[in-house]
Amino acid sequence: MAKSILIVEDEVGLRNGLSDSLEAEGFEITLAENGAEGLEIARNTEFSLILLDVMLPEMDGVTVAKILREENCYTPIIMLTAKSQLDDKVTGLRSGADDYMTKPFDMEELLARIDVQIRRGEAAKKAQKVVSKKSELTVDLKRGFVVVKGEERQLYDQEIRLLDFFYKHEGEILDREQLLEAVWSYNGDPSTRTVDVHIARLRQKIGDVGDAAKYIHTIRGKGYKFTAP
Repeated sequence: MAKSILIVEDEVGLRNGLSDSLEAEGFEITLAENGAEGLEIARNTEFSLILLDVMLPEMDGVTVAKILREENCYTPIIMLTAKSQLDDKVTGLRSGADDYMTKPFDMEELLARIDVQIRRGEAAKKAQKVVSKKSELTVDLKRGFVVVKGEERQLYDQEIRLLDFFYKHEGEILDREQLLEAVWSYNGDPSTRTVDVHIARLRQKIGDVGDAAKYIHTIRGKGYKFTAP
């Protein structure tokens, strides 16, 4: 079965160009020209991945991503932005996006990232079930949620993959470059905040905040170390 992609982009030329290129690669493409239309389509159709522009008429891409995540839609999302400022990328990731591309971008790199996110999304569904031993935190990677003091919280695909990798390397110090390669499957600048943003979001989900982290420990100048619940 062909993999399907929803493209939410208001620039006609880019929207059609992406559609033609991705169809040539064997993807089934659905198009939306504004945020409200894209949200409605994503709510009613299952896709392998969503390409979502940040600056859209009627509803911006960050809002669309946030609403989809709040409604438990965990389809991988790659944000497309014409802005180069770091804060815009961080905002996109915090809204629930799995990755971002800054315009103009290389089509080969986009294809590689699409492949990574689709494969990772499929793998997350098959992740091994892990249940914690402490009553205040239950982690279930197979079903993709955690329970913190009785409150259930859904995990995003990247959070599932991060936790899965942490469990497999418990007690090891993992730098950002390792995490980018293992979780995102591409080499990146180890100073990027992509890893930090996702880990901060994950810490919030599992209640691992404050001065005394119990599970995800920041090792200054080196990376992160995980202690399983």
